[in-house]
Amino acid sequence: MKPVSRDLLLMLGLILAGLVPAHAQYPAKPVRLIVPFPPGGGTDTLARIYGQKLGELLGAQVLIDNRPGGGTNIGAEIAAKAPGDGYTTLMGNISHAINVSLYNKLGYDLVRDFAPVSLLASTPNILVVHPSIPARSVKELIALARSRPGQLDYASSGSGTSAHLSAELFSTMAGVKMTHIPYKGGGPAVIALTGGQVSVGFATTPSVIGHVKSGKMRGLAVTTAQRSPSTPDLPTISEAGLPGFEAGTWYGLLVPATVPKDIVARLNTESLKILKMQDVKERLDTAGFETLGSTPEQFGVYIRTEIDKWGKVVRASGVKAE
Repeated sequence: MKPVSRDLLLMLGLILAGLVPAHAQYPAKPVRLIVPFPPGGGTDTLARIYGQKLGELLGAQVLIDNRPGGGTNIGAEIAAKAPGDGYTTLMGNISHAINVSLYNKLGYDLVRDFAPVSLLASTPNILVVHPSIPARSVKELIALARSRPGQLDYASSGSGTSAHLSAELFSTMAGVKMTHIPYKGGGPAVIALTGGQVSVGFATTPSVIGHVKSGKMRGLAVTTAQRSPSTPDLPTISEAGLPGFEAGTWYGLLVPATVPKDIVARLNTESLKILKMQDVKERLDTAGFETLGSTPEQFGVYIRTEIDKWGKVVRASGVKAE
């Protein structure tokens, strides 16, 4: 039997190398994590904690890319139209499910254009007021709003965000009228609240918990059905005056729909590892998050359920994108 020539071995090596998909070496460069809000809000806080750990597990830097505006639609559209190579990811949240019904036309389709990776975390919103507002409970705020119809302004992180829909749900159930002041993210909304430019807010726990504890804002209640471990002294809005009120915010990782399934699986595996890390859980707990985690399939079902749920709220409230 003749020995195999060196040239033939080289040729076979090149052929076999060509059969190996390029994404087998993933990641070979930094991964971009698009945050559809400016720095400072709950989504950005989670993205930075999660992104740091994801980079360590992947062995590649994860770059936070803040793309605020359009009620989270600018960042989402950029992510939807990115190459399906796994190097562009999106920190999705409840706003994306709400926007399906809130906007007449979007530059992307949340279900068709994205592959879900994993649910990551959730957090209640906190009903807060500026200290100058003479209301120290939910019932007192309702009474004040009724005595000043349209005169109380409330800040939100943008039209269609959970903060906006929480306030609209509150106003409808309480029979009050407040004026919506949308900002391009939780950070700017919080600045307006602490500065007294607006009176009321339904902000994510991570964005305001420090201000509530320092006295720069007065926390009245949380929006979820149960009290939050991070703010155990705050009642729920339901128990404080509006029985049945419930709202909150969730976050999850999305990638363009064309990303190969093995990369989606890798990102899911690493995400679940991150959520089980003790230091991550402690940081997220302190910031007011509850860690979740899911399979891509479970997250996909959840997204479709949320689209249906908030579609009903949008239609019932008559809220339109501003």
